[in-house]
Amino acid sequence: MIAATPDRVVQRDAAQSSSVPPAIEARNLTKHYGPLEAVRGIDFEVRPREIFGLIGPDGAGKTTTFQILAGVMEATSGVANIFGRPAREMRSQTGYLTQSFSLYPDLTVAENIRYSGDLRRIDPQAILDRGQQYLRMFDMDRFSGRLAGKLSGGMRQKLSLICALVPQPHILLLDEPTTGVDPVSRREFWDVLAHLSSEGLTILVATPYLDEAERCHRIGFMHQGQILRIGTADELCDSLDAKRIELRTPDLRKTERILSAQSGPGKDIMDVQRFGDRLDLLVRDPEKEQKRVTEELSRAGLSIDEMHVDQPTLENTFVAQLRALGQSADTAEFPARHDHSDLRGQIAIGATNLVKEFGEFTAVKDVSLQIRNGEVYGLLGANGAGKTTTIRILCGLLDPTSGTIELAGAQQDLRSEAVRKRIGYMSQKFSLYDDLSIRQNLDFFAGVYGVPDAEREEKIRWVLSFSGLEGKQDQITGSLPGGWKQRVAFGAAIMHEPDILFLDEPTSGVDPLARRAFWTMINRLADGGAAILVTTHYLEEAEQCNRLGMMVAGHLVAEGTPSGIKGQQSGHLIQFIVDQPQRAVDLLKRNGESWRVSLFGKRLHLISEAAPDVAIRQTTQQLEASGLHVISAREDRFSLEDVFISIVEKARLEGKVAIEK
Repeated sequence: MIAATPDRVVQRDAAQSSSVPPAIEARNLTKHYGPLEAVRGIDFEVRPREIFGLIGPDGAGKTTTFQILAGVMEATSGVANIFGRPAREMRSQTGYLTQSFSLYPDLTVAENIRYSGDLRRIDPQAILDRGQQYLRMFDMDRFSGRLAGKLSGGMRQKLSLICALVPQPHILLLDEPTTGVDPVSRREFWDVLAHLSSEGLTILVATPYLDEAERCHRIGFMHQGQILRIGTADELCDSLDAKRIELRTPDLRKTERILSAQSGPGKDIMDVQRFGDRLDLLVRDPEKEQKRVTEELSRAGLSIDEMHVDQPTLENTFVAQLRALGQSADTAEFPARHDHSDLRGQIAIGATNLVKEFGEFTAVKDVSLQIRNGEVYGLLGANGAGKTTTIRILCGLLDPTSGTIELAGAQQDLRSEAVRKRIGYMSQKFSLYDDLSIRQNLDFFAGVYGVPDAEREEKIRWVLSFSGLEGKQDQITGSLPGGWKQRVAFGAAIMHEPDILFLDEPTSGVDPLARRAFWTMINRLADGGAAILVTTHYLEEAEQCNRLGMMVAGHLVAEGTPSGIKGQQSGHLIQFIVDQPQRAVDLLKRNGESWRVSLFGKRLHLISEAAPDVAIRQTTQQLEASGLHVISAREDRFSLEDVFISIVEKARLEGKVAIEK
């Protein structure tokens, strides 16, 4: 399939010409590890200057494919070429950023860059010049003397990319480069990738975040070692031949149960997904299904607040494709033995005027919030916003400088055994022991949390089932991929059936189908009366929360339901399709506030305070005056990421965002 990006017509024709080879070519590529077929005869091409995304569930074979194309692993059979030559011979032309790329924490930013350049035998002056160029591009030049171990997650990933770019490769392979990176840094990261692509770099990227995949020119969907489909994001979504209905109703739990019983592959309702204040229905005939759903819910005595028809998302497409292949996000029923339903509506977690100071630095500034049993509350913020510090205070791990806390009905002695038994905590960094087996970890945490002996075995069996690791309980935990580790850690945190659960980025690095399973379980726990506080950097996932709080530099600056927060957003989101997207983005950023403009593949998003027709007319005139042609323009709905970026940037203008020093 051919990407429909207008400014790539010349590149497309060149790539199709027999005289110009593709930048990356895989033909009948296979890789076997003994009896395991990790890659099973895949075929795809990446065109020069293209950003090509590779998506798929954990274990699909993406990382193995990257290792072959990077020349660090030999294929069992088939062709893996870089600019027409074997990948192993072209390693000097290829930059490779692995999932576990390791910077040296005790070296400075500049020393890490110099070391990476020396490894590739780059001239020292060229290393210095290029390093400074990329540091300026990433707005990191003032941090050249900082130790890498002192950088935030987003800055570490930027430095990792700089280290890969210093040798000036012609091909860049990025294996899940933004896992654990906050939304602001992710958007900056992708803006740089778009620039590098427009300047001649060919990029192959794997990502579990499907909003990121929409920024690629084309996408390949990989499953069980095979590439099943290739196309633009729009082509993949259109291939579903379905629409998405957003349904808002006062009783989501009951509505979900009724409609889920009537959904599935091959049925009129293909899929039902629950969010914090709505359900998404994937349907073949939206007009017919709106009428039928209205009648069905009316018979059940359920009202409808709103129904809105929209295009399916790439995540809808991904999950539907996997379900058609027989995979499911359904999870086995958790063996609950303790009822928390009587706690629903009570204040489980509360904070009033919370302040936390570390010397002269104030990490949390006058934060007040309440989270009730039966509620999922999402705490959002960029790296350094104060989320993790706030969570540690709220769960009693850290004492506040001032303010009051209420936890499980207690305001004093939050570390008592009675309070501890009611809390589950999954930390931001994987908290199990890598040198123990999965079974040993689960036995240990069952003992720590006081899971009764009579319940322990069935709880451990459930965790293994939820994690997809039945029969692998003796495997060393450190050998597991990140997504599987997260599942085990989540299971370990809930074995004792806490009625208060703290989840700090629980789905970081988890594929979309597994993420759906996480949220199915989180909603079940909340339906059973648990209070759940979640942090996440994936803002499409944040829509699963009942309420959200957004933190900026220690302040809680916005709070409400996902729809409510989006509804409070001023301005309008305008989507343009132009013949030269990158030039258009550069122009608009130069002439206005850069955060208002972003590129999603071929689509340019602009946030404007003017009325939509005025914004479209003025922006079109501006672009046309610079020799750019606007193909189409229309108002679109804000995503939660658009709102988050807007809130952060407006807070920055008010002086609420701390500048890293």
